[in-house]
Amino acid sequence: MDQPTVGILHPGSMGAAIAACASPNAGAVVWCTAGRSAASTVRAEQFGLAPVATLSELLDRSDIVISLCPPAAAEDLARDVAGHRFAGVYVEANAINPERAQRIAALLEPDAIVVDGGVVGSPPVRGKTPTLYLSGPAAATERIEALFAGTAVRTVLLGTEVGKASALKLAYASFQKTSRVLVALAVGMAREHGVDQELIEVASRRTDSYLSEPQYVAKTAARAWRWGPELEEAADALAAAGLPAEMLRAAASTLARWHDAKDDSELTLTDALDRLVQP
Repeated sequence: MDQPTVGILHPGSMGAAIAACASPNAGAVVWCTAGRSAASTVRAEQFGLAPVATLSELLDRSDIVISLCPPAAAEDLARDVAGHRFAGVYVEANAINPERAQRIAALLEPDAIVVDGGVVGSPPVRGKTPTLYLSGPAAATERIEALFAGTAVRTVLLGTEVGKASALKLAYASFQKTSRVLVALAVGMAREHGVDQELIEVASRRTDSYLSEPQYVAKTAARAWRWGPELEEAADALAAAGLPAEMLRAAASTLARWHDAKDDSELTLTDALDRLVQP
């Protein structure tokens, strides 16, 4: 089979790195500059992605489109793509709940073939190897598997049902991200009473606990703008399954206190805890 042209919507830190991993097995990897920030342009250039001027041009050229954007924008983006009658493979790889993934599939079919994707792990840079879970029509998921063969992105096929990959992604995120929020609250409470160092000492005896990594609280704060909406998606998935969603909604509400710390790599544990107390 000829090497496909791949379009990435949009090249954020995860999207750009994953798109770049597809390059060895693709004829070209393109992104659309319309409406994107200067930071997106720099990132795309760093990863060797080829610019095109409009969404229409990207869709006309692409055999495979990968959607990786903030969860809230996923359906609007899919609606824009559907308006152009895109007829290739559309990988819906956003952190959205299974019902939304199925709605997006309904929007794009029958013109496009929709593959549900869920990325677990950090962007594939500096030795990191995330896993892209895939579910959907067999021929299409196998095509995406071939696209990432031999790269830093590991793929796992979960069957033909759209929604399975999204469910796995959110199930994992609900535990991992809420656990990090609980660490921040525990350390914050201990600090209020002057026993935070003692708490960290207690936690250090249990290296299998996130509580033994309080320094990660600052990274949690810097990622809160992304994590909060993910936990809202996970809460919706719980509610749809008849499970209580209040814990995840509370975690999302806590993360909202850090919204202005977006991608702040200079943030310290003290800064993060201060912002949590005084949003």
